[in-house]
Amino acid sequence: MAFVTSLAPPRRVGKAEVTRARRGKNVVVAIERQGGHAAADPEAVVSTDVIEYPSPEGPFCELGHLSEVAHLTDYLPDLEVYKNPAAGREFINRYFVDNGDAVMKQVVMNATKPRDMTMYMRAGPRESVYFHPDEVRAAIVSCGGICPGINTVIREVVENLWYEYGVRSIFGVQNGYRGFYSKNWKTMNPEMVDQIHKQGGTILGSSRGGFDCRKIMDALETRGINHVYIIGGDGTIRGANILASEAKKRFLKLSVVSVPKTIDNDIPVIDRSFGFETAVEGALRAINAACVEAQSFPNGLGLVKLMGRNSGFIAMHATLSSRDVDVCLIPEVPFQMDGPCGLNAYVEKRLKERGRCIVVVAEGAGQDIVEDKRTIVRDRSGNRLLSDIGLYLYNELKLYFQQKETEINLKYIDPTYMIRAVPANAADNLYCTMLAHMAVHGAFAGFTAFTIGPVNGFHAYIPLADVTNLQNKVDIVDRNWLRLVASTGQSEMMDTSLAGSDSNGTEPEAEPDFLTA
Repeated sequence: MAFVTSLAPPRRVGKAEVTRARRGKNVVVAIERQGGHAAADPEAVVSTDVIEYPSPEGPFCELGHLSEVAHLTDYLPDLEVYKNPAAGREFINRYFVDNGDAVMKQVVMNATKPRDMTMYMRAGPRESVYFHPDEVRAAIVSCGGICPGINTVIREVVENLWYEYGVRSIFGVQNGYRGFYSKNWKTMNPEMVDQIHKQGGTILGSSRGGFDCRKIMDALETRGINHVYIIGGDGTIRGANILASEAKKRFLKLSVVSVPKTIDNDIPVIDRSFGFETAVEGALRAINAACVEAQSFPNGLGLVKLMGRNSGFIAMHATLSSRDVDVCLIPEVPFQMDGPCGLNAYVEKRLKERGRCIVVVAEGAGQDIVEDKRTIVRDRSGNRLLSDIGLYLYNELKLYFQQKETEINLKYIDPTYMIRAVPANAADNLYCTMLAHMAVHGAFAGFTAFTIGPVNGFHAYIPLADVTNLQNKVDIVDRNWLRLVASTGQSEMMDTSLAGSDSNGTEPEAEPDFLTA
């Protein structure tokens, strides 16, 4: 990359004009209809709490409900505004994003059915920015479990800050949230991150828990940090939201940016989370290995446990990609071991029909039937410690066929740590690059308390409140799950009436507030 090193610093263009009335409002526009096209005068855009149409045939068209992210000028109205350092370069100017550009959350509409008219601000570089490169001191931290692509995000945040915006004060915070106040900081530059995207894990280290809002904010304020990029999942995002609120209370010029990370793909609103596609590839390799083992011995039974604490996306997508799986068990669909519709009977039937059987189970599936009924225990991030459904199924299936005096060749594969530790594949590498760049653009534009991700294929800025304490789950009446059931033939053992229907964006189980406000 070689973008901004020879450019002049951004020009000051005046004070910020605080016109934030559109946040959370219904956006309506007066249009002139011309066949399938519509045109509007910019002055005709109206924001209102209540939409009143003069008549059903009137000139007003509802665009949607804009979920606009917080901005530093909400509480610091006198901020200086600068021209983006890229301004003046013709090939860049075409890519500036207007603050009026919005991405629809729901794109498939039916006039007779309920619709979600939520819109999110489109992500990307703005022509005006609220930071001068010389004043920016940026900190990057990764929290929670490791995932393919974290190093790519770190690399691209550093390089985009350095080359695109001319920032020279960039710090990596080591070992998660506790690193902020443990003085585990190191200076970062493009040279030291140039090759890290080829490595798994995170060069900054990570940890669970350790969140202490007061200590973290004191450390940020002491070091003069005004950009903080936080890579992590649900608990980490909740922490980022608390930090942004505290920065507002302290009237700090601090942009808090979340880069959403969960290998399970369970963050709501966005199309997918980074590392997911790499994880599906790794899961598919494990399934293929189990299939080879099962085909090589009489009554071969392959059992593969995959990641998925609360959502079965990895198990579902790997199963659909394999075409060799006989049953896929996910947290969203309850199942039973015994009885004519139980797993034991189903596996026995498949062994008789095919001479082998492949079972894929997500780690969060079947927690209600695991024999370990211990009191709920949680890790430092507040996540419930799950009982091992893989070992439980291994022992139960062995016992069932022993009692039947039927010889089986059971192979159990758990590739979890091999999948988590690998570098991102090509698709996830590109995706992480986009996320990192959009994060930097948003911070320079003065936005805060937001996360980034594709919504229907377009990257958008999403308020943290829209993704905290919610989880994306497999919709068991969606086409993908129905395709899986048809592919595996497991419908005879699945009682979907026991599960919820559309579970997208549902609340997770109640958890203690492990975050210290």
